[in-house]
Amino acid sequence: MVRAQRRAGYVLLAPALLNVSIFLGLPLVLAFALSFTDYGFFADPEFIGFANYAEMFADPDFQISVWNTIIYTLMVVPVAMGIALIVALALNMPIRARATYRVMFYVPVVTATVSVATVWLWILNPTFGLANEILALFGLPPSRWLTDPDTALMSLAMIGIWQGLGTKMVIYLAALQGVDPALVEAARLDGANRWQVFWNVTWPSLGPAHFFVFVTSIIASFQVFDLVYVTTQGGPANSTRVLVYDIYQNAFSRLQLGYASAESVFMFALIAVFIAGGLWLQRSKSDDN
Repeated sequence: MVRAQRRAGYVLLAPALLNVSIFLGLPLVLAFALSFTDYGFFADPEFIGFANYAEMFADPDFQISVWNTIIYTLMVVPVAMGIALIVALALNMPIRARATYRVMFYVPVVTATVSVATVWLWILNPTFGLANEILALFGLPPSRWLTDPDTALMSLAMIGIWQGLGTKMVIYLAALQGVDPALVEAARLDGANRWQVFWNVTWPSLGPAHFFVFVTSIIASFQVFDLVYVTTQGGPANSTRVLVYDIYQNAFSRLQLGYASAESVFMFALIAVFIAGGLWLQRSKSDDN
């Protein structure tokens, strides 16, 4: 009986495993192999060892793109997770039109990034944009937003936080639905206030959700591309040149596919390091508890 169930499980998993193997596993293996070659698409790959990696770490554009990607991730991930949790807690309460608010927060997720970027280009327009009009109402000076190297990456991060908020909110809402009501009631009977109930009951119960949101947010932040491509094209002065945009430029504009593959492998390793760090922190907290 157990063997039959196991075979049935493998049969049901087969389509998903095949999809992952063909569209994720195979490209990853090919990218790793091409990263050791000089490949320009119109000629056969030529093995050059670690030359691409040596050139990559000495490339100023690559260094800038990695730094910008890390800064973007550090700005987006913790802020978006915090806001999403607050919104989820609010929308988990018995308020009027709760379903409507949930839909409104989720709409940016299902909206095409090109449309989102176009709207935000108007909002952040330094001449007639809505953002500067709001600043003027409070007597604040206008900002150049996406056209100023000092504020462009922060402006992109703001858009990224807004666009990805709905996904994180839904995950936290689902996790909040799974918090044991008996534990909450027991804490209240013991005299715990709302903050104590949240910190001692709700927060620990959200541990798996925190980690899932963290992992998916890290991956999404490191892979940001379409937003940059539509709004800034990596400018001004490379201030928004992120890693995937640099890979795109090298692969499809300069046709340096071997070099771009080396960058892709590095990005995969960098994401793995961040996720491993998050997993280590989660396990440390679990051991302390």
